Amino acid sequence: MTEFSTRAIHAGQEPDASTGAVVPPLHLTSTYKQDGVGGLRSGYEYSRSANPTRDSLQTLLADLDGGAAALSFASGLAAEDALLRAVLRPGARVVMGNDVYGGTHRLVNRVHVPWGVRLQTVDMSDSDLVRATIGAPGSDPLVLWIETPTNPLMKIADIALLAEIGHSAGATVVVDNTFASPYLQRPLSLGADAVVYSTTKYLGGHSDVVGGAVVLGSEELAERVAFLQFAAGAISGPLDAWLTVRGIKTLAVRMDRHSANAQAVAEALVEHPAIDRVFYPGLADHPGHRIAAQQMRGFGGMLSVALAGGASVARRFAESTEIFTLAESLGGVESLIGYPSEMTHASVRGTELAVPENLVRLSVGIEDVDDLVADLHQALERAARE
Repeated sequence: MTEFSTRAIHAGQEPDASTGAVVPPLHLTSTYKQDGVGGLRSGYEYSRSANPTRDSLQTLLADLDGGAAALSFASGLAAEDALLRAVLRPGARVVMGNDVYGGTHRLVNRVHVPWGVRLQTVDMSDSDLVRATIGAPGSDPLVLWIETPTNPLMKIADIALLAEIGHSAGATVVVDNTFASPYLQRPLSLGADAVVYSTTKYLGGHSDVVGGAVVLGSEELAERVAFLQFAAGAISGPLDAWLTVRGIKTLAVRMDRHSANAQAVAEALVEHPAIDRVFYPGLADHPGHRIAAQQMRGFGGMLSVALAGGASVARRFAESTEIFTLAESLGGVESLIGYPSEMTHASVRGTELAVPENLVRLSVGIEDVDDLVADLHQALERAARE
């Protein structure tokens, strides 16, 4: 089984040995009967350390990304935190994009920096600037944190090139692959050491579960993160893991539809007089289009638009759609719309990561694309009138 769609359905998902159930059972248990003191049955003792349902998700995630191991967490930020704590110590550096997800920046800047970590931000689409920022190899641990496409400006970073630059300086190279998913992009194959996900988004895919994951390229790094998963305990619960597995089974077909719909929406909006700019790597004039085409299978379901009328029109546009739902998050089957500067990226207002106030972000779902385009057009007309 080498093709993605087949592995997404079968990896780690053997029918139940005792009943033959095609879908592995949900193990809602906190503890396990032991066959004598110290005699574990099938390696399980307590569900913080291991649970069969969580194991099935972790096996599936590792397979899809080509990793040595994967670990699932209670949220994407919990996954990021465990990975950072496994790699960093006081005095270490994190170099990340100057337009990363606001929650990631907040985690490093307000949790890890007070602990003694140094944070530098740079435009990850400029490889020469990244090289200069990282500098020569040093004695302190260094993490090069790449997000591509970025949230919400949809910038593209050359993963293979940045991995080479990072490794030359002794960095651990991490890629936040949430927007792309392992179906569209496989960072480990491009040289990254670790991949992080908010599994809440495209992997779960139905807006009914919160979770996160780290996929590691080496057993050594996996053991360090696994210890923190066990010791700190921010694990994904069995039901969350089961729902995420269910979502992943349709990931390939969903991502194809998300990508096709987003491409059509981007092309429909790019000439609209109310739109100043469309940020979508599938457009030929996007600065990162060539690199995205090389390292991605498709361009994904996320795009952002800058409104020509400024912040007030952007807010009204976000509040005027009927099919697109005004809400946080992304990656579900339903289309969502958001106003990042006061929603997903409110925590970075007033910083260099601040999002333009005329920007609106779209998570394009898998509804009929003609309905989606019509909804956006009527919302733009309504926003212009009011």
